[in-house]
Amino acid sequence: MLKKNKLTPVEWEIMEAIWDLSGSPSVREVLESKFKNGEKAYTTIQTIMNNLVAKSHLTRQKIGLVNFYTPAKPRRSMVKTEVEAMINRVFRGSAPALASHLIDEEKLTLAEIDDIKILLAAKEKQIRESQND
Repeated sequence: MLKKNKLTPVEWEIMEAIWDLSGSPSVREVLESKFKNGEKAYTTIQTIMNNLVAKSHLTRQKIGLVNFYTPAKPRRSMVKTEVEAMINRVFRGSAPALASHLIDEEKLTLAEIDDIKILLAAKEKQIRESQND
């Protein structure tokens, strides 16, 4: 991912709001759904959303006097790109190194460990089935 296209924390926050709203929300809709208590100004949200258009993460369509913004990619795709970049940058491209870090450094509950085992078993089954095709 190009550095200029990398999302800042506040851009992720806005993108999350847009994905949650689905469709093509306006600045006002994002503001009212994500910042109900006035934590951010309308113009701040508008600027961030326009920056996301410039970075090609959103598209903008003007209907009347209002701009509506649509994500250029689904959340899953953006998360995949971000995680791959982090694995490459922090763990030298090694997903097992990331998994080892999470297991060693994070405070996992038994329920979370069970969930991870289920995910790993399902992934193993998927890979074995695809190899048998």
